[in-house]
Amino acid sequence: MTWSADEMMTIAAARALRDGDRCFVGIGRPSTAANLARRTHAPNLVLIYESGTIGAKPATLPLSIGDGVLAETADAVVSVPEIFNYWLQPGRVDVGFLGAAQIDRYGNINTTVIGDDYRDPRVRLPGAGGAPEIAASCREVIVIVKHSPRTFVERVDFVTSVGYGGGPRDRAKLGLTGRGPVLVITDLGVLEPDPETAELTLTQVHPGVEPARAVEATGWPLAVAPSPRVTPDPSSAELSALRQLERQD
Repeated sequence: MTWSADEMMTIAAARALRDGDRCFVGIGRPSTAANLARRTHAPNLVLIYESGTIGAKPATLPLSIGDGVLAETADAVVSVPEIFNYWLQPGRVDVGFLGAAQIDRYGNINTTVIGDDYRDPRVRLPGAGGAPEIAASCREVIVIVKHSPRTFVERVDFVTSVGYGGGPRDRAKLGLTGRGPVLVITDLGVLEPDPETAELTLTQVHPGVEPARAVEATGWPLAVAPSPRVTPDPSSAELSALRQLERQD
């Protein structure tokens, strides 16, 4: 079977989720990847959405965090304050799964505005939602985003959600309890923070992608691991499950 770059990205992101994880899911590609993981290798993945649904098992991709299918299939539905105050902030959520409009070398995310002037931006984006708290308090964060110089920028125009701030010590200085972004998964490969500097480093490329292509698609001098791994090809089962899920969307 052949596949697209978007399919490879989504499957790679789904593989990063472990069976039994409690996963705070963002709408869009994070939701697609998380639901794919639950349909394949992680049937006990607990999907948590910002609207207050815990253990949602949607048969189709939800249109938003308020989609009724989430409440109808959840193990429990609680208030939004309870999701944040009892589940997220005390560290009871294993993985936060986010997208981004911009991301910089330290994994800081912008989903607020594009442009230097907050009051008169070139583009006003959907905004923060629960992403800042997810990025701050989940035990670890995974980001899924398409790789381009417009998205991977030297410095985000607005810090909506903190990754590593300006370096490896900033999360502790800010009192953020979670580890921060451990993986950034794109349509070209996978980036991970350097253990010493916290700067995102290309550690894996998808089949047919040369590291130089990811470097060219990044708005800063992207560090590349000495021998980047190659993502295993999607299996026919993964592709079939993903395509069925997207057809039902």
